[in-house]
Amino acid sequence: MAISTTIKTIQDIMRKDAGVDGDAQRISQLVWMIFLKIFEDKEKEYELLEERYHSPIPEKLRWRNWAADAEGITGEELLDFVNNELFKSLKNLNAQTDKRGLVVRDVFEDAYNYMKSGTLMRQVINKINEIDFNSSEDRHLFGDIYEQILRDLQSAGNAGEYYTPRAITQFMVDMVDPKLGEKILDPACGTGGFLACAINNIRKNYVKSVEDEKKLQKCIAGAEKKPLPHLLCVTNMLLHGIEVPSQIRHDNTLARPLRDYGSADRVDVIVTNPPFGGMEEDGIESNFPATYRTRETADLFLLLIMHLLKEKGRGAIVLPDGTLFGEGVKTRIKEKLLEECNLHTVVRLPNGVFSPYTGIKTNLLFFTKGAPTKEIWFYEHPYPNGVKSYNKTKPIRIEEFEPEKMWWEKREKNEHAWKVSIDEIKASGYNLDIKNPSVVNNIHRDPEELLAEYRKLIAGISETRSALKQELEAALSRKTA
Repeated sequence: MAISTTIKTIQDIMRKDAGVDGDAQRISQLVWMIFLKIFEDKEKEYELLEERYHSPIPEKLRWRNWAADAEGITGEELLDFVNNELFKSLKNLNAQTDKRGLVVRDVFEDAYNYMKSGTLMRQVINKINEIDFNSSEDRHLFGDIYEQILRDLQSAGNAGEYYTPRAITQFMVDMVDPKLGEKILDPACGTGGFLACAINNIRKNYVKSVEDEKKLQKCIAGAEKKPLPHLLCVTNMLLHGIEVPSQIRHDNTLARPLRDYGSADRVDVIVTNPPFGGMEEDGIESNFPATYRTRETADLFLLLIMHLLKEKGRGAIVLPDGTLFGEGVKTRIKEKLLEECNLHTVVRLPNGVFSPYTGIKTNLLFFTKGAPTKEIWFYEHPYPNGVKSYNKTKPIRIEEFEPEKMWWEKREKNEHAWKVSIDEIKASGYNLDIKNPSVVNNIHRDPEELLAEYRKLIAGISETRSALKQELEAALSRKTA
C-alpha cells in the first residue's frame, strides 16, 4: 500500500474517535505516535552500530513491546496503558545524562493522547507499522507526506505562522551555502524546513567521511516556542539523520534578554522565516534596547539575528513588505541593519507565494555581518510564463530561481535587477520598498493622488456632458424657430 494511502487511512480512522476534535488534535496525535515508531526504527540501527546500546525508554514502553504486534493489547487495556503508563513515564523520564532520553522527554512534555477508543488506536498503530523508517524509499516518500501534514497544520489555523514553500527554503539555503563545521541556526524553526534543507545541502556538497558526518551532527540548532511544531521539527530531524536532535529547543528565543546572549551563542549562518503579522506577549520587548522596542515579532527576530551572527556570519530572512517601508522603530532597526551588516541582496517575491495562508507580499533579505552596506541589489522575482498567481496546487518551484542563481555571482542590471546606493537609501529615510525602475506600475501609487485624478476625470466628464447638452438644446431651439 502507498504511504500516502496509509496516512489517509490513519486520518480516516481518527475521525471516527470521539476524543479527537479537529485537524490540530488529529495531527498532534499522529505525530507523537509516528515519533515513537521512528525512534524504534532508529534504535534498531543503533543496536547494530553501537556496542552495548542502551535505550533511554524503559523496556516495557518501547514500541516493539506494546505496539509492534498487530494482535497485541487493544481496547480498554491499550487505552489504560497509554494514558497511565506510557505518557506518565515518558513525561517524567529520568534522563539527566542521556541526550536521547532528554529528547524523548521534551517531546512528550507537551504531547497528549486525545483518542478515547483503544480499538481505533490499535487500528492506527497497525497502519503506522506498515511504514519502515529504515527503508530509504519509505523515508523519501514520507517527506512528501510530512509536507502534507504541515499544510494540514496551517489549515488548522495558526495565526502568524506560514508554511514556507520548499522552493523558498531551498533557494535561501543554496544562496547562503552553509559549510561543514559552521554552526547553523533557525531561531524560529517551526517544523524544521530550513534546517532539513541545510542538512541535505551539507551532506551533498561537503560530507565525505564518517568524521564529516559527526561534525554535521553538531552543526544544526533551532528553537521553536509552540509544542506541536517543535515535536514535528524533532521528528523531522530524526528523519534527516540527526541522531540526537537535542539542539532543537522548545523555547522562545525572544524571551531571553538580548544582553544575555554571549559569544558562545554566536553562529555562522542563520536562515529563517519568523512569524510576521503577529505580536509578542507583553514584556518581551523589554528584552531589547529601548530604542528598538516593539512587539512585532518579525522586527524583534531581525534584531536577534543581527546580534547572534558572528563577524562575517551570513543571514537570510523572509520579511513582509511592511518591514521594508515601515517607519518609527522599523526605520531605526533598518538603520542598524545597514550600519552593522552588508545587506547585499533583496529578492522581491510576487503575490501568492504564501497562498492560501496570507496575501501579504514578502521579500528575501540576504546579508553579511561585519561591514556596513554600500549598495543593495534588488531582484524582482517574476511569475513564470502563463502564470498569474500561485496557489496550493501550483506553488512556486525551485526551477524558477535559476535566473537569480545565474545572475548572483556576476550581477548586472536587467529588467528584473537594479541597484540602489546607501546614500539613496538614507535620503529616502531608510525606505527599502523600492520599486523596479523597469516597470511602470500604478498599483503602488499614492491613494490620495489617484483619488484626485479620479475627481478631475469625473469633473471633465461632467463638463463635457453639460457642453453637449447645451449644444443639443441650442440645435433644437434653432430647428423649432
